[in-house]
Amino acid sequence: MSGPFNQTLLDRVAAEERDLVFTRFSNAMGIDIGLDLLARARQRGLAIAINVTRHGHCLFHASLPGTSPDNAEWIRRKRLVVDRFGQSSLHIGTRLRIEGRSLEDAYILPPHTYAAHGGCFPILLRDTGPIGSVTVSGLPEIDDHDLVVEVLRAHLA
Repeated sequence: MSGPFNQTLLDRVAAEERDLVFTRFSNAMGIDIGLDLLARARQRGLAIAINVTRHGHCLFHASLPGTSPDNAEWIRRKRLVVDRFGQSSLHIGTRLRIEGRSLEDAYILPPHTYAAHGGCFPILLRDTGPIGSVTVSGLPEIDDHDLVVEVLRAHLA
């Protein structure tokens, strides 16, 4: 497949998922990640919505000026993909695009409920697996994803 949604992107995202794994994760850490995303968004003048969830519990949510209720809906739909598959929404979306399939074709998941578009990344706990997610909505999907990865990298450094 040509364009940005190709094997190179899929390999990069898979490597990020292998690398960005926590040894512990608390509610306070989730809030700190949300606050860090908020600070970076304000500093860069980004119109995004942010969500951090742990075990189905919303730890942090913010919607900056320029966003709308649609961004919250995108967050919900992307988060459901991560909750279902335990991989980033960009990982699932890129793999499906390479295969020429949709979530509906591959898994009978309705597009009004699930969105395999970048911006939601699992909170991965070593020896446990996914326990939550960090989601951004409002930028092009690869940029949403990259902003989340940038902040997770900073918190794991």
